[in-house]
Amino acid sequence: MLRMTRAGALWAQARQAPALAPGTLLCGVIALAASFVAALHQGPQMLYALLFGSAFHYLSTEPRTAAGVEFCGRTLLRLGIGLLGARITAEQVAALGGWTAAVIVVGVLSTLLCGLLLGRRLRLSWAQGVLAGGATAICGASAGLAIAAVLPRDRELERTTIAVVVSVTSLSTLAMLLYPAIARSAGLPPLLAGLFIGGTIHDVAQVVVAGYALGPQAGDAATIVKLCRVALLAAVVFGISLFTRRQHAAAGAGKGPALLPWFLLLFFAIVACNSAGWLAPAWRGAMDGTSRTCLLLGVAALGMKSSFMQLARAGWRPLLLVLLCTAWLAAFVLGAAVLLMRHGA
Repeated sequence: MLRMTRAGALWAQARQAPALAPGTLLCGVIALAASFVAALHQGPQMLYALLFGSAFHYLSTEPRTAAGVEFCGRTLLRLGIGLLGARITAEQVAALGGWTAAVIVVGVLSTLLCGLLLGRRLRLSWAQGVLAGGATAICGASAGLAIAAVLPRDRELERTTIAVVVSVTSLSTLAMLLYPAIARSAGLPPLLAGLFIGGTIHDVAQVVVAGYALGPQAGDAATIVKLCRVALLAAVVFGISLFTRRQHAAAGAGKGPALLPWFLLLFFAIVACNSAGWLAPAWRGAMDGTSRTCLLLGVAALGMKSSFMQLARAGWRPLLLVLLCTAWLAAFVLGAAVLLMRHGA
């Protein structure tokens, strides 16, 4: 019955393709503009897509484009998150070693907890706290968007999502420039420098840039550590989805969102196929490229559904929360790397 329902929903969307085209093409133009400017100035694509999309906020409610913008902001965005699994294999996770894996897991969980506790002190809801903490802990904008997809939807959370994406992307760019210098000043050897870079910077591309600035060994280690943080996205989203369902049930509002959203099932399936060696390099590259494109289109749509006025209404608290969570994660992973260096681990 569930399969028939999902198949019917997909068929319904397929029949709506002509109505989706104008809004989807508009998001595509914004994404192309963001990619061009990012390549020209070596900046973050997602941040540019978000800001450019905000300039066309008035078109998000235009009857000709509204359906396509909603399609990009929901379906394509979730598809991009599911296809992230093409970057990860079980072998990469196993190659980390016990101590490194422990630092990654504790860093992610403690940053999530930091978001919840500090969010409460800043008078933010638990959903806003876990959104800021999760985006900081795992992979920045992609994680924030995935977590927002399973949280209860309301206007306040949408504004917080925009604020989190902007702040986490900006801080990640700053970290890409500063963290290699911090790793050098701490005297970290290449593998532990890779742990620090990959365990703290949010965006994968920025991890690669910062890691290889310290040498090929540090770059390889940073990339693997980062991908293992991305692998934790599925577990975190699953846990948040389970908690959200329980909250809905306790409030008498039904079951809430699906326990395992379809994009999470897709993520698990692709990781399993990739780990088993069933995906050829060409397929992995195609999935990775499609994932980036879908995420960029989704962020452009998210920007269109917001405005600078709405971002201002989100206030300073979400921005401060992301900053504090980022500082905590950097301090924790750097401290752990220094301890491992001194004990020769």
